[in-house]
Amino acid sequence: MRCIWAHQSNTKHFICCLCLCLFNSSGTTGDAAPDSPSVGGTLPHFLQEPEDAYIIKSNPIRLRCRAAPALQIFFKCNGEWVHQNQHMSQEYLDQDTGLKVREVMINVSRQQVEDFHGPEDYWCLCVAWSHLGTSKSRKATVRIAYLRKNFEQDPQGKEVPIKGMIVLHCRPPEGVPAAEVEWLKNEELVSSLSDDNIDTRADHNLIINEARLSDSANYTCLASNIVAKRRSATATVVVFVNGGWSLWTEWSPCSVDCGRGVQKRSRTCTNPAPLNGGAFCEGMSVQKSTCNALCPVDGGWEEWSEWTLCSAQCERQRWRECNAPAPRHRGKMCEGESHAMENCTGGICTQSKHLSFIPNSMDGSNDVALYSGLAAGVIAVAVLIISVTLYRRSQSEYGVDVIDSSALAGGFQTFNFKTARQGNPLLLNSSMQPELTAGQTYSGPICFQDSIDKELFDPLPDMMVKVQSSFMVSLGVADRAEYHVKAHTEGYSATQGRKPNLLAPNGPLGPCKAQLRSSGVFGHLGGRLVMPNTGVSLLVSHGAIAEDTSWEMYMLINQAQSSAPSEERCEILLGPEVTYGPPGLSLSSPVAMTIAHCAEVSAENWNIQLKRQTKDNKWEEVMSVEDESTSCYCLLDSKSCHLLLDEPGSYALVGEPLNEHAGKRLKVAVFGSLEASSLNYSLRVYCVDDTPHAFQGVVSAETSRGGLLLEEPKTLLFKGNTYSLQVSIQDLPQFLWSIKPFTTCQEFSFCQVWSSNQQPLHCAFSLERFTTATMQLSCKISVRQVKGHEQILQVYTSVAEADCTVTSQTGAKAFKIPLSIRQRICATFDTANAKGKDWQLLAQKLHIQRNLSYFAKQRSPSGVILSLWEAQHQASGDLDSLASALEEISKIHSKSLAHSPSETEPDFNQ
Repeated sequence: MRCIWAHQSNTKHFICCLCLCLFNSSGTTGDAAPDSPSVGGTLPHFLQEPEDAYIIKSNPIRLRCRAAPALQIFFKCNGEWVHQNQHMSQEYLDQDTGLKVREVMINVSRQQVEDFHGPEDYWCLCVAWSHLGTSKSRKATVRIAYLRKNFEQDPQGKEVPIKGMIVLHCRPPEGVPAAEVEWLKNEELVSSLSDDNIDTRADHNLIINEARLSDSANYTCLASNIVAKRRSATATVVVFVNGGWSLWTEWSPCSVDCGRGVQKRSRTCTNPAPLNGGAFCEGMSVQKSTCNALCPVDGGWEEWSEWTLCSAQCERQRWRECNAPAPRHRGKMCEGESHAMENCTGGICTQSKHLSFIPNSMDGSNDVALYSGLAAGVIAVAVLIISVTLYRRSQSEYGVDVIDSSALAGGFQTFNFKTARQGNPLLLNSSMQPELTAGQTYSGPICFQDSIDKELFDPLPDMMVKVQSSFMVSLGVADRAEYHVKAHTEGYSATQGRKPNLLAPNGPLGPCKAQLRSSGVFGHLGGRLVMPNTGVSLLVSHGAIAEDTSWEMYMLINQAQSSAPSEERCEILLGPEVTYGPPGLSLSSPVAMTIAHCAEVSAENWNIQLKRQTKDNKWEEVMSVEDESTSCYCLLDSKSCHLLLDEPGSYALVGEPLNEHAGKRLKVAVFGSLEASSLNYSLRVYCVDDTPHAFQGVVSAETSRGGLLLEEPKTLLFKGNTYSLQVSIQDLPQFLWSIKPFTTCQEFSFCQVWSSNQQPLHCAFSLERFTTATMQLSCKISVRQVKGHEQILQVYTSVAEADCTVTSQTGAKAFKIPLSIRQRICATFDTANAKGKDWQLLAQKLHIQRNLSYFAKQRSPSGVILSLWEAQHQASGDLDSLASALEEISKIHSKSLAHSPSETEPDFNQ
């Protein structure tokens, strides 16, 4: 075969002009053999046509054509023939059809595509020749692939209510070929095929039909093509739950048993509880309603019925009923008999066989009764005269003839020198917003106003307080007692005949700082030792230390992990471990120690014990607070335990819960401070046992980091029911502040809270403001026990420091009761009267009547009782309760003196 080609170089076209196929063979006619493989009966058809292709970066692409039967195949791109030199061809025989197959390939570079400027994309096709004609393939486009960096629309974060619809929009970057979109949830691929609630097929958007709590996450739109992958900005979706009220509880019983009272019912915001910033329930959690309780009506007897006729047994009967009125509404039944029976013949029965002897026997019995009555009357008169005489003699021992109703009470007047305060002394101004533009630090710790502060003894500068008491007069104090009071900045001291250098300084110990140890020198006048801001104090009564003797006494609190609770029993520490000394201390009367505790006191729910540390550092039980003992005394009230102790050492209050209703009080507080970045602000919520000592540890820690108390601390009752404690932040302004997702609600396990043993627990919320122009922060902190109580802290205030208090006081100023009055009370009530129960009556009126055997063994029972009263009432400094008790005692004495013998002598002639 011979092919002749003509070439036009100026147009770079290859034109087929003539193709002659000559077959020269001897003995042939020039006709082709019929079964020759080069001869076909059809036009060329393409077994493979060129496909669309994309150039990635600078890598050329290869276009491929394959046709049969074909003598030649050439590419034509953008209307022009591709030069023969750029073709790569090969041919082979198809074994099935016997036809000759030709395959041709060309490469297209990025430069070729970029240099082309036409109305269409760069394209190429194949042209195949055979002896019957030509065939053309499809057009294949060649494009440069790319993917822009920036998304046309990034998904935006949302906050949606539960079961609401979530739609996240995403428009991927421009690219060739067009990018495909996938969604990531917390960096894991989201597939709509596995979750019917999620649809990702609608125009690249992510649709969640009904939001669930599990749908709270970070979502990212992922776009990709053959060139690259691109990630959108992350959108945070928070599914919140608005709080819902539970059903109302049943109405409580009426608050009174009789008359008009109040009954209550309550509900809680737990159906459901607000989550992830959901709104708190609106409305009242407690409803009150007036109620009228029916007063009890006691029964009354009707008139007796008429006597019945005399029976054959010589008896007659009568009846009455309890219907005038009948008892109603828990009223008492009538007292007495409803049936009466008597002899109807006066003792002379008609059936008696001894009628003649009855009158004589009756006369004899009447004479005996008459003489017996006269003798008893004479004896009664004699006894009465002797009793009156002895009583009058006993009254002379008091040194006075009359103790009227005002005698005991008149010596005390209520002094209230406290200035009006608004809220917690830690709070700088409850109406001020916290300053967030600059950090604020303390020059000293936050110190609470202690009960021994100068408010009671230093009420006003140069103030003369005069006390005139009719009770003092009755006790032999004729002159007025004057107490000159000044505002001191120095500590209290009492020299009284001793050298000043024998006393240690009693003023504030240098700069304000948290004290774990207090000490002072005490003499015959006694005094008080205080651990500031801990609820722990020690009172040494007047005369407990011998004259011309002084002791340097101390108190300290163990700050290490407590070893007092027993590991073998379910016991927890209810207050700090307190040690007082020195060990060899010798006192003639017990000291009164006060230790604050956090138990919700109830004998049915708690077994509270006092324990003491032995020499080998083990803890032994001294007594239960409900027991009676002659070695020590426990007076437990709602927040403190007052102890009378004879022996120095380490003591601790330990409680064993008896049931799930046992509860302890937690103090919850929120502090805040700016972080290193001026845009970040940290809220720290503390939950600690409700004792001043435990909370002072929190204050000290916050002082060191410049924390500000943002709201008045509140008390939460935490029950021993095994449920956890949840802390959540609510109502944070979303347009001013942001918080890290999934940190709005944090939780403490039950064991962490219940067994904290005075150690603080805290969680932190890290907030970020969008601009430094944001100067205000307001939100709510919810602290609640699951299936229990809840407290809400409203963050809106700022704080300042408070002054420290004096740690020790000596002499008369350390006591609420003036020394002269105390001495007269002791002299009066320690002197036994005919019945020997004067100091017992004092204890009863002061509500300290339990375990009287402890006081009976004391040298001055009244003095020990007054010391215990001092320890119990040190916070209020109010003498009203003591004055009221003395007034009641005076009324008892006055009433007993008012009865004369003539008034009490019965008339025996009637």
